[in-house]
Amino acid sequence: MYRKIIEDLKIWKESPSRKPLILRGARQCGKTWILQEFGKTQYKKLAYILFDDNENMKNVFSEAFNINRIITALEIECGFKIVPDETLIFFDEIQECPQALKSLKYFCEKAPEYHIVSAGSLLGLTLHQDTGFPVGKIDFLDLYPLDFEEFLMATNQQGLYNALLSQDWVLINSFKERFVEYLRYYFYVGGMPEVVADFAENKDFQRVKKLQKQIIDAYKSDFSKHAPFDLVNKIIEVYQSLPSQLAKENKKFIYGVIKKGARAKEYSSAINWLCDAGLVYKIPKINKPALPLMAYQDIDSFKLFMSDTGLLCALSGLDAKIIIEQNVMFQEFKGALTEQYILQQLKVNKDFEIFYWSSETTSSELDFLLQYSDRIIPIEVKAAENLQAKSLKYFREKFAIPLSIRFSLANFREDKGLTNIPLFGALNLTKYLSTTN
Repeated sequence: MYRKIIEDLKIWKESPSRKPLILRGARQCGKTWILQEFGKTQYKKLAYILFDDNENMKNVFSEAFNINRIITALEIECGFKIVPDETLIFFDEIQECPQALKSLKYFCEKAPEYHIVSAGSLLGLTLHQDTGFPVGKIDFLDLYPLDFEEFLMATNQQGLYNALLSQDWVLINSFKERFVEYLRYYFYVGGMPEVVADFAENKDFQRVKKLQKQIIDAYKSDFSKHAPFDLVNKIIEVYQSLPSQLAKENKKFIYGVIKKGARAKEYSSAINWLCDAGLVYKIPKINKPALPLMAYQDIDSFKLFMSDTGLLCALSGLDAKIIIEQNVMFQEFKGALTEQYILQQLKVNKDFEIFYWSSETTSSELDFLLQYSDRIIPIEVKAAENLQAKSLKYFREKFAIPLSIRFSLANFREDKGLTNIPLFGALNLTKYLSTTN
């Protein structure tokens, strides 16, 4: 399974200023697999150390930090000699051993010749931020569920993938029905690696649903295992309310949707916990489209999205036929799923800062507002070919933003500062923006 992040890892390997690397990401999005694959394909040896339930290794790091002693212990554990530049040292579930996390500082300062990568849950790493976290001594990369282009690769649609890369819209439009077919698959299957791999092999939507529910059950188990006892039920309530939150026309997070009478002070910690775990994405509202957008946040207004379209479908109880066959009963939820999809494609780009905007009367709401370098890019999302974007029109007239983007199923077109990009070509946005003023 090809993941684009492998190219970032190769750049890290060759960097003269390389530091120990932490790959961050929510549970079950493929961190362990990608780092093992990187070690096996780019190095002669992979020294894999799993800290979960490994008391011997935890004890090694409990003493004073002595790099030579640590390397000797790692060699004993792995059964071979660790050679700088030829061996990748991989610390997995590093959050289970805070002293190993702390040791990355010493490797950076005293033994930079060793290539060290580590993986851990976002939540676990966040919990250790105040316990000797090696600030400034490590490099970071973030891993997300597969994006739509990676999904095409994983499902053996190399031709469709190459067409998107070409940005040849005449060619792309020639295969529009095929793209839409796989876009619907992606909406339902999502981008969790285990689910995508199984779908690519079996094309069985019942198996997809079963695997997705297993992942959700594992997340709920994590709630009970890692969250403070008094937060567990609130975390579950917030998580399970997301389909209802996103199905609203105005997708601002409403505490009353969780349950009648719910208040921010009761649930803000639960929301923060889910964000720290990488299981939900919090998109703030801004009151004024001016740079930097972060300075104009309304801290009390935000949207919450899930990490994956497939998990949203599973949590909503949607049957595959409703999406794949475009059942009329699906119409009301189609917008929610499409907006979730676009958010996922935007999140994988580290150059974007993502917000949303609504008018004071909330009669107009812009789905997303991006800060891209020194530019503000308004974005409207449409689930079909309908090009009536009243909120976007209002926003453009009010604030005179030079370039706006609409994602829909209509063909690519540019019209006086408004560009329509087909939903299945959403990842072309970065390339497009790089070629426009």
